[in-house]
Amino acid sequence: MTEKKEKIVEKEEEIKDEEEEIKDEKDEIEDGEELDYKIENVVATVVVEITEKIDLNIIARKHADVEYNPERFPGLVMRILKPKATILIFSTGKMVVTGMRKASEAGRVVEKVLKRIRKAGIKVSNPEITIQNIVASGDLHTNIDLNMAAIVMEYAMYEPEVFPGLIYRMQDPKTVFLIFSTGRIVCTGAKKKEIVREAVKKLNKEVRKLGVAKKDLGNPDYQDITFV
Repeated sequence: MTEKKEKIVEKEEEIKDEEEEIKDEKDEIEDGEELDYKIENVVATVVVEITEKIDLNIIARKHADVEYNPERFPGLVMRILKPKATILIFSTGKMVVTGMRKASEAGRVVEKVLKRIRKAGIKVSNPEITIQNIVASGDLHTNIDLNMAAIVMEYAMYEPEVFPGLIYRMQDPKTVFLIFSTGRIVCTGAKKKEIVREAVKKLNKEVRKLGVAKKDLGNPDYQDITFV
């Protein structure tokens, strides 16, 4: 595929992703409930077929922008700018992809990685991609009484002397939330964006139904959530 064709294909995929985002927002509004959350990180694992163990030194010599220090870490670190992602490559043909904002980006990221590996003269084929975890942050737009929440919410744990947030293990859908007194949340454990949305929607209803949503709790324990 020529460079010009590759750029056309990338542009078409970007347009498709934008259309999916618009559709998601439309679905939420039609549902009568506009949820405030966004996906921060998608983690995927990849297994490729190899004829022999991958010599990571060859890739490191071919591509100067990768990081490989086997004395500190057994994997090679490769970064892709578009879509933005960081890839850990191991000699066994296994990879871990992090930093994506959408699960749909995984295919493009892996194809770019394989192309760079093949340029180093290494044969790899048939990648199997599995989404392992989606991390999202959000805001319930209400303060939360975490002490009360720890009592009335099942599978909740709150130890403010150790960590300022409440840990809530939602059973259905299977996800884990960090909930802060400001109403800010982090959701992890989902493998599909639809599950993230379902879990956030359910939590939003639960905190109000259980009476732990408060208009004002004074000085909040936690101001904001920052992802690096």
